[in-house]
Amino acid sequence: MRHRRFSLLDRAITEVDSVMRTITNRGHSAGRASPAEGHSDCELSEGERKHVAGLMRVNHTGEVCAQALYQGQALTARLPKVREKMQTAADEEIDHLVWCEERLRDLNARPSLLNPIWYGTSFAMGALAGAIGDDVSLGFVAATEERVCNHLRDHLKQLPEDDRKSALILQQMLEDEERHGHKALEAGGKDFPTPVKDAMTTVSKVMTETAYRV
Repeated sequence: MRHRRFSLLDRAITEVDSVMRTITNRGHSAGRASPAEGHSDCELSEGERKHVAGLMRVNHTGEVCAQALYQGQALTARLPKVREKMQTAADEEIDHLVWCEERLRDLNARPSLLNPIWYGTSFAMGALAGAIGDDVSLGFVAATEERVCNHLRDHLKQLPEDDRKSALILQQMLEDEERHGHKALEAGGKDFPTPVKDAMTTVSKVMTETAYRV
């Protein structure tokens, strides 16, 4: 049996449902149970609750951006094998997205109101990277995951000592993101020069500072 070859337009149409689920925080389900499942919550002061909520809102926005990035790259990636690798990573990022949503609900907090803007920006950047070439696309994944890992490590240090639920979620996310970055380089991703990574860090800081508050 011959398999249908999907055009760029076909793939764009299939992404619409995923886009809507991501930016409306509805319809996604995790393939893995949350690392926080089965653990009781701790007593947090109002200041601690707001701080942890801000951190988890940042991480949730990061996962919205990750979905957009992978979807944009998969749309324009040239090699089917590269698209498959991106889809595998995107599936794990959905787990992270759902876990962060659940933790935000636990903390009586909402996701960032600016997520649609960050989604659109990340999707465009991912699609552009994929259009330039698969090596650039995979290199962009590796560099992005490096930035994500840095802020996850920082957030783990900032969590209240007794907040085991948030810590377990962020630790698993960190392990997954490190693996995504390594696999992207192993698959032929280009190791971006320091000035490019520095520019990406600057953009990341703008996102984290706004998502923490809004």
